[in-house]
Amino acid sequence: MLRKFLLTTVFASGFALAANAAEQVEVLHWWTSGGEAAALDVLKQKLESQGVTWKDMPVAGGGGEQAMTALRARVTAGDPPTAVQALGFDITDWAKQGVVGDLGDVAGKEGWDKVVPTALQNFAMYDGKWIAAPVNVHSTNWVWINKKALDAAGGKAPESWDELIAVLDKMKENGITPLAHGGQAWQDATIFDAVVLSLGTDFYKAAMIDLDPAALNSDKMKEAFDRMAKLRSYVDDNFSGRDWNLASAMVIEGKGGMQMMGDWAKGEFLKAGQKPGEDFVCIRFPGTQGAVTFNSDMFMMFKVGDANKNAQLMMASDIMSPDFQSSFNVVKGSVPARTDVPDAAFDDCGKKGMKDLAEANSSGELFGSMAHGYAAPAAVKNALYDVVTRHFNGEIDSAEAAKQLADAVAAARG
Repeated sequence: MLRKFLLTTVFASGFALAANAAEQVEVLHWWTSGGEAAALDVLKQKLESQGVTWKDMPVAGGGGEQAMTALRARVTAGDPPTAVQALGFDITDWAKQGVVGDLGDVAGKEGWDKVVPTALQNFAMYDGKWIAAPVNVHSTNWVWINKKALDAAGGKAPESWDELIAVLDKMKENGITPLAHGGQAWQDATIFDAVVLSLGTDFYKAAMIDLDPAALNSDKMKEAFDRMAKLRSYVDDNFSGRDWNLASAMVIEGKGGMQMMGDWAKGEFLKAGQKPGEDFVCIRFPGTQGAVTFNSDMFMMFKVGDANKNAQLMMASDIMSPDFQSSFNVVKGSVPARTDVPDAAFDDCGKKGMKDLAEANSSGELFGSMAHGYAAPAAVKNALYDVVTRHFNGEIDSAEAAKQLADAVAAARG
C-alpha cells in the first residue's frame, strides 16, 4: 500500500512517465561485484517497471577513483550521465563547477529534509539545493569473521586490541591467513580509519576531521601506525592489488579468518548463502563500539535536457522511497539513509548497523570516513592514502609516517 501511495503521489505531481515513454537514465557507478550488482538491480527493476529505460555505465574499482576519471571525461565532452554514484567531497567539488542538477521539486514534496540525517544533507545539498539522493549509509569500522575460524581460535569475538591480536595469532597457528586484505590504497586507509578511531573518538576527530597538525604528528598517531604494521604481519604475501570482494571470498571460503571492511562486504557473504551468527560474525573494530565512521553512496544528478528530466526526478523519488531504502539496503549490507525505515526486514548485522548508527548520531560520535571521502576533500584523502600505503608496504617506519602524514596533509590543504 505504501508503494502504491508513493507512486500515485509521484504520478500526480508530474514526475512519472507513461508506461511506454521513451525516457531513460544513464547511470555511472562502480557497483560491479556480485552483491553490489544484485543490490543495484533492485533500483533498475523499479525504474523499468515504470517505463524508464536503464542505460548502465559500470566502471570497476571499489573506491570509485576510476569512475570519477570516466566522469571527468564525459563532463569535459559536454555529455554527462544522468546520475553518478559519488561520495562526500567529490559531490561538493562537482557542485562547485555548476554542472549538477536540482532535485528541489521532488525533495520538497517528499520532505527529504525531515528524514535524512544532517550529516548526509551536508553533502546531498549544495547552496540550499538538493543535488543528490542518498541511497544508504555505510559504516566502515566493521570486522567480518569466519565463524568456524573464530570457533577454532577460541570462539570469543575480540573486544579490545589485545584480544584481537590473540585471535589473529591463533588463526595463524591454525594455518589460515588471519587477515584477508587487498593491497589497494583505499583498503589500507579503511583499516587505518578504524585503527585511529580505536585510539579514541576525540583523537579521530582531531586528526581526521579537524586535521590538527599536533594530532597528525603525535605519539598516538605513531601508535596507530605501529598497530597498522602489526596487522600487516597477518596478511598473506599475495595481497597486493587484490580487490576487496576477493578478500571477502577468502573469509567466506575459510581461507582467511577475518576482513576489516565496510558493511558492503556483508552483501558478498549473503550472496554466497551465508547467515550472520551461523557462518560469519560481524563486530565493530575492537575499541570502536559506540562510534561509527560512515560513508554514504549517493546518486549525484547532473543537468540533463528536458527529455530526461522527468526520468531523473523519478529515479530520485524511487531512491528515496522507504520501501526501496529497505529492499536495497537489505541486499547491499548497508542501512537506510532515512531515519524512518523499520528494521524488520534486516538481519542481525543490519539491525546492529541501524542501532549503532542511531546511537552514534545521537551521541555526536558519527564521523565521516577519511578513507571514503567524507572527512576531508580529495587532495587530503589522497595525501593520506600515499603515506598509509607506503608505511603498510614497509617503505617508512611509524615515526616517519606520522611526520610525513602531517606534512602531506598540510601541503594538500595549501
